[in-house]
Amino acid sequence: MRIIIDAMGGDNAPNAIVSGAVRAARELNTEVVLVGRGADILKALEQQGITNLPKGVEVANAEDVVDMHDDPSTVVRKRRDSSMVVGLRMLSEGKGDAFISAGSTGAVLTAATLIVKRIPGIRRAAMAPILPTATGRCVLIDCGANAECTPEFLLQFACMGSFYAKTTLGIDNPRVGLLNIGAEDSKGTELQRQTYSLLQRLSEAGAIQFIGNVEARDVPLGGADVVVADGFSGNILLKTMEGTAKLVTGEMKKVFLQNGLTKLAALICKKGLGELKQKMDYREVGGTPFLGVTKPVIKAHGSSDELAVFHAVRQAVETVQSDLVGAIEANMEYLAVPKELDHAE
Repeated sequence: MRIIIDAMGGDNAPNAIVSGAVRAARELNTEVVLVGRGADILKALEQQGITNLPKGVEVANAEDVVDMHDDPSTVVRKRRDSSMVVGLRMLSEGKGDAFISAGSTGAVLTAATLIVKRIPGIRRAAMAPILPTATGRCVLIDCGANAECTPEFLLQFACMGSFYAKTTLGIDNPRVGLLNIGAEDSKGTELQRQTYSLLQRLSEAGAIQFIGNVEARDVPLGGADVVVADGFSGNILLKTMEGTAKLVTGEMKKVFLQNGLTKLAALICKKGLGELKQKMDYREVGGTPFLGVTKPVIKAHGSSDELAVFHAVRQAVETVQSDLVGAIEANMEYLAVPKELDHAE
């Protein structure tokens, strides 16, 4: 398997990207292609004491870099020789099995849509991060790719999220919930109410297991295996959970460092605390796939370090192996929006 990586994307590029990719090549027995400024990539390798390219690691030169301030709509045209665009072009041409970037989310989404293309019939690609919950994990879709949505977009998100939960989390019949401000079907805006009706029909057709509305407070408690949302609401939920996790772990650290007795308690609880920290650490997930494009594209966190990049590669490998794209293509009968229910985009 060959994973293409944008070596110049993200806050810690290229050093963290290169070190994470090298570790992945060693430990995951996969090939990685680092796309970016060759001189910078080789320098990053040298800083790790590596003078020759390790087994399974290749470099594809691309002298330009997509800046976080670049207009996503112009990246493909104005940044043709950037690491992001070159890498996605390589993916489209079959020179790799998946693509990873920690660069601008909007730029990755736009470039992937224009170069790799959406699966025919899919209205919008969506971001689907995996979140930790009290009962395990859940898929959130969307979390920022589409701030404004129609009910038909959310219908397709629900299907794609359900397929992803089946192939990635191994849940045979994932519980799909619609993010809303209350459990009643009358709650929310017109978008949520119309989507609720569509998801009920989809559930009756046997495509998904729709359990109704789910409130934000119930998501971390395991209220659903797949949480469907417009990108605006989903992003707020995601960032709130990230911030809460940092707050809780930070406050726990303060408590355990108060005095000798609490430090002893921390030592006794060390294993459990370590497991909790690992569960809440976004780096352990790796990244967020864009569901709906014809090949796996993974968006890594902008501040990804070596560990996050390593897990992004692991996630890319798992996504390829699970053939998620094939599962979506094979179930397009459910994702096709009935004409009588269709809204103008």
